Amino acid sequence: MGDPVEERDVKLVAESEPERLTIDAMLQKYCGEFGPWQLRNFLLSNLSCTLEAFHTMVMIFADRDVEWRCLDRYGCDATAKDVCGLKPGTWEWVGGRGSSTVVEWSLVCGDKYKVGLAQAIFFIGCTLGAGIFGHLSDSSFGRKRSLILVCILNTVFGCLTALSPSYWIYVLLRLLTGVSTAGNALCAFVLSTEPIGPTRRGTAAMSSCYFFSGGIALLSGIAYIFQSWRKLYIVSSIPSLVYLIVVVPFLSESPRWFLVRGKLEETMKTLTTIAHSNNKHIPKGVVLTLDTKNNQTTDNKNNNIIDIMHSPTARTRLIGGVGVNFMNAVVYYGLSLNVVNLKTNLYINVLLNAAAEMPAFAVTTVLLGKMGRRGVGIWTFWFSGVFCLMGSLIKSSSSSSSSSSEGKWRILRMVCGLLGLSGMAGNYNLLGLYVAELFPTVVRNVALGCASQATQIGAILAPFVVVLGGRWPFFVFGICGILGGMLMFLLPETLNRPFYDTLAGLEDGENNNTNNIVASSSSINVLPLSLNNI
Repeated sequence: MGDPVEERDVKLVAESEPERLTIDAMLQKYCGEFGPWQLRNFLLSNLSCTLEAFHTMVMIFADRDVEWRCLDRYGCDATAKDVCGLKPGTWEWVGGRGSSTVVEWSLVCGDKYKVGLAQAIFFIGCTLGAGIFGHLSDSSFGRKRSLILVCILNTVFGCLTALSPSYWIYVLLRLLTGVSTAGNALCAFVLSTEPIGPTRRGTAAMSSCYFFSGGIALLSGIAYIFQSWRKLYIVSSIPSLVYLIVVVPFLSESPRWFLVRGKLEETMKTLTTIAHSNNKHIPKGVVLTLDTKNNQTTDNKNNNIIDIMHSPTARTRLIGGVGVNFMNAVVYYGLSLNVVNLKTNLYINVLLNAAAEMPAFAVTTVLLGKMGRRGVGIWTFWFSGVFCLMGSLIKSSSSSSSSSSEGKWRILRMVCGLLGLSGMAGNYNLLGLYVAELFPTVVRNVALGCASQATQIGAILAPFVVVLGGRWPFFVFGICGILGGMLMFLLPETLNRPFYDTLAGLEDGENNNTNNIVASSSSINVLPLSLNNI
């Protein structure tokens, strides 16, 4: 038996040592993983995703094709497919000059390509903005101030777009709007998910997709009321200003960002507020720590993509994350364009497009905790890919069908497209959560920015795939879906895994998991949570 005095001394020393916890462990043990504070912060942050849908999808209505009618029944062919062969003065646009940019600047016939060009330029702006705001929000500027800047720019650029005197000024302003809109999704997603505990983070993050789809559905109603493209741009831009004034003051900066920037007092203040709001209490003697051995903060260093490439684990994850996001975007945006070809009213088409995505969100959310992030990602990629390949086969198999049965084949192709879109929509939102969990706090937005850039490149290429026509769009989308699922095997599972704070912590944690080394719960090499999931 040991000496009672020595045992008592050891106990006293242990009790005198502070309890070192990372933010994930603090949320689980003392603050609450998803209480009233996190719910309010989640809802307020993601309201900006509704506004993002406005700025992204407004072009569908602003650049829409407008019906025309004959003025001279003798000099005008009312059965013509377009106005290209009609004599000037024998026809007119229904709705007047201000109904669409197509009418405003005669983007028809030889200039029809300019409609698609404006859309591509917007996504090029998104590509630039993803990188800019990814670095900006991870730097000393922070997530909240980046979101404030996004709201200001979206309001200004959106309203100026409504005043565009020419097509090329319009394109330039859409480019600038794309830059700021890309920052919206990055900042809102990180602000809403970083204060949430690891076991609740997946479900919450997957729920954020409803805000974007809801914004698309809401925009279709707004566009139906304001059918002038200039008025529509103003009405869809003003909500960003309202959000900035009414909502942003109630948002808190991310406690994880505070910690990695060395702002320990602000971090503890935010966590204490979370605990108090959730009817919990943080005892004295608890010390926050990073997941690195030396607990080094990043006050004087801004991590960037070069740091990611120097980390073997992060480098592999970045390459895989960029690949799956690119494949997803080609299919998601490509199928979205095909859904518009339902031969119904444009406003109904967009509403159906949004409605087709929502069931997938619910299904993937339920499966997320059972199959894991990677499992759901593979399943949704292949689900979409298989239906797209079926759509391409239906096209070829129906080539010899009679005209009476062609309608049935057309409906089947439409169903394949909608099912493919549903699967890819669930995958689209999953990838945002997945990439966020793959990288530590110091480079999380940088990595999300790179993934977002890959998404925008895929979005730029998607319309060109659709232009191929025939069976090829479905075939290409199917191949991309299958390849995307295969790329998912290169990435690790992150279910119930912690948010690492630093690249060193990521390497330490993954090496410990690989070697199956069990450390004590007080170790600062890895998060205590991770030890429960090895």
